[in-house]
Amino acid sequence: MGIIYKKLTYAELDVFIQMRIEQLREEGTEEDIDLAPALMDYYKRHMADGTFVSWLALDGDKIIGTSGMSFVEKPPYFGCPSGRIGLLSSMFTDPAYRRRGIAKELLSRVVNEAKAYGCGTVQITASDMGVKLYAAYGFVHNDNFMQYKL
Repeated sequence: MGIIYKKLTYAELDVFIQMRIEQLREEGTEEDIDLAPALMDYYKRHMADGTFVSWLALDGDKIIGTSGMSFVEKPPYFGCPSGRIGLLSSMFTDPAYRRRGIAKELLSRVVNEAKAYGCGTVQITASDMGVKLYAAYGFVHNDNFMQYKL
């Protein structure tokens, strides 16, 4: 049958959230709260207003790959005159399905969603595993990125 791709709907949210948590664990994130309720709230609100989209890869009924794109807007600047930015997240492929081009296909689909939304740029905080994929796709490092934790 092969791998099929579809947009995330509310019906897949529970599995999507579990895969997001699995991804965060794999990346070594410190886990000190139950993140599932906050993720459910976020995805429901932002799917409803069109500021979050996701494409899934499925093998039969099993979700084996995820992607996500959140749309944010800030004051326009020369590098992004629309002010619309895509924040890439939730890029995860089941370990048994890696190195088959699934992540690249999912990335392509959510980047196209960002283009359609009018984004001038897409940003990601890449895991060590993801850097090669994103660099091969054309992402470049921005050494000016800084973060202040509140």
